[in-house]
Amino acid sequence: MDQQTVDEGIGSLATEDRGPIVRQTLHDAIVSRVRDMIIEGTLASGTRVHEGNLGRELGVSRTPLREALKFLASEGLIELSPGRGAVVREFTAKDIHDSLIVLAQLEALGARLACVNATDVQVREICDLHERMLDMYRTGERRAYFKLNQAIHSAILRSSGNDALVDVHGWLLPRLRRVRYLGHEGPENWAAAVAEHEVIIAAFKKRDAATLSRALSEHIEAGWHRMKGII
Repeated sequence: MDQQTVDEGIGSLATEDRGPIVRQTLHDAIVSRVRDMIIEGTLASGTRVHEGNLGRELGVSRTPLREALKFLASEGLIELSPGRGAVVREFTAKDIHDSLIVLAQLEALGARLACVNATDVQVREICDLHERMLDMYRTGERRAYFKLNQAIHSAILRSSGNDALVDVHGWLLPRLRRVRYLGHEGPENWAAAVAEHEVIIAAFKKRDAATLSRALSEHIEAGWHRMKGII
C-alpha cells in the first residue's frame, strides 16, 4: 500500500457506514465498504450476502457489487458458491491459529531484512504512519486506527526488499483482518496492542533486527491470546 492508497483509505472513513456510497473509484469504494462491514462484523461470518439488499443499502447496482465480491473472494474474505452465491467466509479457531503462526514467522523474517534494507525514507514514512495511528487511538477512531495498523505491518514487510516475502504476506494478511480487528476489542486490549506497537517502532528506528523480529512475533502471539476467547 503506497502513501496515496493509505490517504485515500483513511479519507474514506469520513463517510457514513450507512447510506449511499460516495463515489470515488466505484469499485474501490464498494470493496472498502464491504470489507469494513466484514471486519467489523456487520456482515457476520458464515452468512449469505444478499446482493439486492446490500446493493440498495450502498446505492449501487448488482454488477459492480458482484465485481467487488469477486475481489473480496480473492482476498479470502468471501466464498462464492454456485448454489448459495456469496457467503462471508468462516474460519475455525485452528484455521486462525495456524495462519497466525505462519504470519509471525513471515513478519519476523521481514523484520530482520527490513533492518538491513529499509531506506531512511521508508523508516520515516513508517514512523509517520505510527504517529497517525496513535492519533486515531487517542481520538477513539478504531476503524481508522486498524487500517493504519495494518498499513504499518505491510510497509515494514515491503521495506525488506524481498518481493516473494511481500507477496506471501500480502496473500495471508487480508484473511486475518476480521480476527485481528477483534484483538483490539475493549480498552485494555487496545492499550496493550498500542504498547506493543511502540516497542516495534522503537526497534525499527534503531534497526535493531533481533528486537524488532521478536517484538513482531510476540505482538502476533499476544493478539491471538486476546482474540481467542472471542472467536
